[in-house]
Amino acid sequence: MRSITAFVFGISTLLPALSAQSAKAPASDWPFYSRDLAGTRFSPLAQINGGNVGRLAQAWSVRLAPEGIAGAASPTEVFQEVTPIVVNGVMYLPAGNRILALEPETGKEIWRYELKAGQASFRGVAYWPGDRNNPPRILFTSLKKMLALNANTGKPDPGFGREGEIDMTVAFAGVPTIYKDVILVGANAFGPGERHIDPQGELPEWPDKTRGDSRAYDARTGRKLWEFHTTPQPGETGHDSWEGDSWKDRGGNNVWSVAMAVDEQRGIVYMPVGGPAANYWGGDRKGNNLFANSLVAVDAATGKLKWYFQTIHHELWDYDLPPEPVLLDIVKDGKKIPAVAQTGKAGYMFILDRVTGKPVFGVEERPVPRGSVPGEWYSPTQPFPLKPPPLARISIKPEDLVAAEDTTPEHAQACRELWEKNKFYNAGPYTPWPLQGEGVPPLIQFPGFTGGINWGGTAADPKSGYIFLHTKDSAATGWVRQNPKYTPGADRNELPYDRAGGPPFSVAIKDNEGRIIGNWPCQKPPWSRLVAVNANTGDIAWQVPLGVNETLPEGKRNAGAAGSGGPIATAGGLVFIGATTDLRFRAFDSRSGKELWSAKLDYNVTAVPITYQGKNGKQYLAVVAASGGPRRGNGQSLVAFALP
Repeated sequence: MRSITAFVFGISTLLPALSAQSAKAPASDWPFYSRDLAGTRFSPLAQINGGNVGRLAQAWSVRLAPEGIAGAASPTEVFQEVTPIVVNGVMYLPAGNRILALEPETGKEIWRYELKAGQASFRGVAYWPGDRNNPPRILFTSLKKMLALNANTGKPDPGFGREGEIDMTVAFAGVPTIYKDVILVGANAFGPGERHIDPQGELPEWPDKTRGDSRAYDARTGRKLWEFHTTPQPGETGHDSWEGDSWKDRGGNNVWSVAMAVDEQRGIVYMPVGGPAANYWGGDRKGNNLFANSLVAVDAATGKLKWYFQTIHHELWDYDLPPEPVLLDIVKDGKKIPAVAQTGKAGYMFILDRVTGKPVFGVEERPVPRGSVPGEWYSPTQPFPLKPPPLARISIKPEDLVAAEDTTPEHAQACRELWEKNKFYNAGPYTPWPLQGEGVPPLIQFPGFTGGINWGGTAADPKSGYIFLHTKDSAATGWVRQNPKYTPGADRNELPYDRAGGPPFSVAIKDNEGRIIGNWPCQKPPWSRLVAVNANTGDIAWQVPLGVNETLPEGKRNAGAAGSGGPIATAGGLVFIGATTDLRFRAFDSRSGKELWSAKLDYNVTAVPITYQGKNGKQYLAVVAASGGPRRGNGQSLVAFALP
């Protein structure tokens, strides 16, 4: 086993921006994207519990975008992955080109701020409590800008940057992380060969200013405090993992998704860094490519590296780390360990000591297959956690095909024919993409492009040590091919090789009149699950299908209906989650995984919910539900539930 963790301890001198003390959030509030800086999404509220959750009913709703509104420029558009926050009796959230402050007991609007151009972050906003000389602020991003509003009035706060805004130079569509008086942000930095459009509607620049560096700003003034090079520069740890000058102008290697976690006691920031550009060909970036696909711990005051742990070397599968890590203390062999758990699209969970970065349950470097794409560099090994076991499907064999008793005989037969016709190839986790050519079968990759475990991430109960997450089993198929648009020395956004999609690993299902009513996967169900991991032991405590497929025959519909989003947990012994395509919002018993309640909505829940206590003493649950894709803005509502 070779070493895969480095320890570089930086200066711990505190900057003035860290002088304010972080107050413990009241139990009634949900003040951060994941409620706390540890990323637990755990609420101490217990008014709603396993005994009464079945009585939950809708308390109020607010239509955020009317039916039929579409396009990134629509003034009423709101992206469907928004999670509100609730602080001091006020709810705040982005809604397309607006920021809203609402009464959390009724949904009544208190104030709104409208952007003159562009969209606000489509995942959420952050709250800074202010100080003697500055009012409390709502902070959010819009393309390459960060803006600060007076939390009391909704007006731009001129004390921040230039008249309430700063230029970050690189876009970030996630949620700023506020630690004391420091604002932490990642970057939506793409690069060559990547066809992404910025989620807020702007084409990414390349190669200028695309580095995925994480940055820290003073919450009072907006002044930049430090910048961490997620692609190491000459003389920095990890620079030698990039052959030659391949580190230069490199897209990717960024914290692009939601937020970062912070150990408040120790002043350590944990950054889940995504994969390098381009996703499926790395012949122009030979080496392990740090800090790609790594959990990186830095000093919050200085940005100095403390340790890193790389989950994939020289990534070629788009298996980055969208989820925010979660911090909790666990007990192993009678010893209390401050831990951090990181999941990702590859379907694994790495549980590490959050002070040292060492694996708690062990990690092995195992040999993996090599590919044959010309000029490509393949890592001979990849890290595999000994515990927990894989949390999503990571491979497939003929015996894993759906059977007649799983769905229907016709579907099972069609899937067998699909398998035999295409001769799908899979040699286990990290099977390399083959070079497209005559007679070369397509790779079938599990998990597919959307994970595994995607940005919806995890919740945790600090008392039980259980970590809850949503997994998705979906396939990707295809090859690597020679890029017909590539001409050496011409367009720097074209690479010699790109990915070619293969045949779908699913079968369209039609009704008696020939209309398509569903598209059923060809691997055995369940196709989506809610999983609880006991972080004290590294074992799976329970797992249950998540979602129903109503196009399946009666008695077989509990097969999972994979969507997007993530869970929260409460002291009432409950886990709440949407993250399906069956229009349901559900509650599960956190100890057993038993489903206790569900509500069918007009739209799918594709966001992380929250829970809070109103001034009237009631505990509420609130979640954004939406139809259409994240750029369509169709029929999106904020819905709140409470006991009668």
